Amino acid sequence: MHIEKIENSGQARLFNSTALEWLTKGHPLIIWAMYLPVIIYFLYHGYDAFGFSIQKIILLFVGGIFFWTFFEYIAHRWLFHLEAKSETGMKIVYIFHGSHHHYPRDKTRLFMPPLPSILISGTILGIMYLLMGYNAFPFFAGFMLGYLLYGSMHYAIHAWRPPFSWMRNHWRNHHLHHYQDGHMGFGVSSTLWDHVFGTMFDLKNIKDDKEKVKELMYGGDE
Repeated sequence: MHIEKIENSGQARLFNSTALEWLTKGHPLIIWAMYLPVIIYFLYHGYDAFGFSIQKIILLFVGGIFFWTFFEYIAHRWLFHLEAKSETGMKIVYIFHGSHHHYPRDKTRLFMPPLPSILISGTILGIMYLLMGYNAFPFFAGFMLGYLLYGSMHYAIHAWRPPFSWMRNHWRNHHLHHYQDGHMGFGVSSTLWDHVFGTMFDLKNIKDDKEKVKELMYGGDE
């Protein structure tokens, strides 16, 4: 995936249809409102319906959060940055992620929109259930909390300056992914897998154009 120019304002027009265009956008509060009750219910359901111990539920829940970080890295690196050859493939990649690189400050597309999010998460839950049986419910709850935390972190990175000095490198890692090298720095909620797979930016030694980053990220109207 290659974007010739990064736009510091505005947003991509993905579909001619106004209805379809509306379905490509989502607000963080809507996504949290969709999934937080599901997370709570699945945790309770594991205890009430299946008799899971608190310890088992916690273990599966934390395991689901950890698995999310791996899934996030794999999806971001090999699906969202797929080097498609066909025109149709390139359009699909652009709709799913290329538009975000083209318009990184478009806050309406920092979360997966509700409809595709439900379809994808439902498919993932089905696969988990086939592989794990009833264990999938608390595991999926952790997985989805990982997704919500990832989406919130992604939103914060693009919308605000780092709130604490110790978070600066985390912010910078993602900014470099957008403004310097899209083949590095795929982790958003965690940089663990960037370290494991050798795609972590050398933040201590890498030089970046600070004025360009400032112009692109914080210029224009806020």
